[in-house]
Amino acid sequence: MTTFFYSNPICLEHEVPAGHPERPDRLRALEAVFEHEHFSSLVRREAPIAAAETVLLAHPESYLERIRSTVPESGMARIDDDTVAGPRAMDAALSSVGGALKAVDAVFAGEADNAFVATRPPGHHAEKNKSMGFCLFNQAAIAARHAQKVHGAERVAIIDWDVHHGNGTQDIFYDDASVVYLSTHQMPLYPGTGALNETGKGNIFNAPLSTNDGSEHFREAFRSRILPALEEARADLIIISAGFDAHHRDPLAEINLTADDFDWATGKVMEIAGRTSGNRVVSLLEGGYDLVGLAESAAAHVMRLQRG
Repeated sequence: MTTFFYSNPICLEHEVPAGHPERPDRLRALEAVFEHEHFSSLVRREAPIAAAETVLLAHPESYLERIRSTVPESGMARIDDDTVAGPRAMDAALSSVGGALKAVDAVFAGEADNAFVATRPPGHHAEKNKSMGFCLFNQAAIAARHAQKVHGAERVAIIDWDVHHGNGTQDIFYDDASVVYLSTHQMPLYPGTGALNETGKGNIFNAPLSTNDGSEHFREAFRSRILPALEEARADLIIISAGFDAHHRDPLAEINLTADDFDWATGKVMEIAGRTSGNRVVSLLEGGYDLVGLAESAAAHVMRLQRG
């Protein structure tokens, strides 16, 4: 497999207050692990700063302008209870979008089989018209719309294994059956969405896990609910909202996964991608707040992307 790896140092300049879990050290931990010889075959690309107008694929112009006007010239501005913005927040968020779009272009052009985008801030909590949970723009949703608009994708699947439900992605596609959203997550937990009965137009598949569930429950949820729906979707592109905060070391949740679980889940998704999606998989970094757990899990995930 040819795997592209997108990052941009501008994402390190997205400042947050001391003690905030979504901090630049997350990317530094990934930079260190991806220097290992196991990743020498990664094709490394810079995630470009996307034009602001690309955000309009998933968010209204009023929302874009609200975020743009909130970003300060100096210091920090609070966007909501969890989300802050410093002077480089807009560039970092647009780099996350730009990396996602370039990854989609690469897999549709056949330049790469799959791609991993290691940028911040994350995106899956950003609703159509509301910022939440460290997220400014929903790059998974924007990437899905880009695949449809530019590459003619008829069906896109977004699989989200972040420990927190991707309320933003669900909100954006709740009434649009052309995008299938599939999520494993801890419940109850922030943001409070993700129940089994939240099904949209038959395109939303939630598989909530209970506090202290581990590998057995996670894999069973995948086998019984996520993978059959993903297979049936026969998507032209599979996007992974790759949060690694279900790792047992993570401080923000209580699901007890290991790096092996992310390796296993990646392999299962890739098997289906090989049958239905021309191997096209784009993975976008979401959560993961313990640096050791994040590095171990992301490494296992990307190694599997490389191996096929």
